[in-house]
Amino acid sequence: MQFYNKSIYHVYNQGNNRQRIFFEIKDYLRFLEKISVLVKPCCDLLGYCLMPNHFHILIQTTDRSLENIKVGNIGLIKITNSFRLLLSEFAKEINVKYNRSGSLFRQKTQFRLVDNGNSMYPKNVIKYVLANPLEAKLVSNLNDWEYSSFLDMIGARNGKLCNFDLCKEVFQLTLEDLKDIGNGYDDILYMKQ
Repeated sequence: MQFYNKSIYHVYNQGNNRQRIFFEIKDYLRFLEKISVLVKPCCDLLGYCLMPNHFHILIQTTDRSLENIKVGNIGLIKITNSFRLLLSEFAKEINVKYNRSGSLFRQKTQFRLVDNGNSMYPKNVIKYVLANPLEAKLVSNLNDWEYSSFLDMIGARNGKLCNFDLCKEVFQLTLEDLKDIGNGYDDILYMKQ
């Protein structure tokens, strides 16, 4: 995967064999804490949605994201290493907490370039990510899903994890767009994984 500075990426992964990765509220919150410590210093976080068996995170790369580092004998860039640490540390905690073993996540975390030249794609991606709980029929209104950045974006919660001004700017989101998403936006181009 080629990474570019000041570019938007849709980062996602799923539980191994589509199994759950979050079992209770504390697991969702712990994952967000780890994002804050491990991922946020390496990029601009634009939005997220955590689902019972997968997650979506929208980021914009910075100079720091692309810094080269060595992990053992392997050369990585900071952003990929931050997600590697996020998933491995979280998996270890979940395995200990629930007396389980083996991999929690699929082997490869996906980084999809959002600003790919298609002018409609970025807005469709943010809508897709935020509307995930609606598509999965976990809620009928996004105001009822606590594990995404949607409530912060509409001002119903005061989260500090994401840069919402930058998010609204890069995705060209209006308050009307957000209301449409929250009420079950019907015209979203769902991009099945």
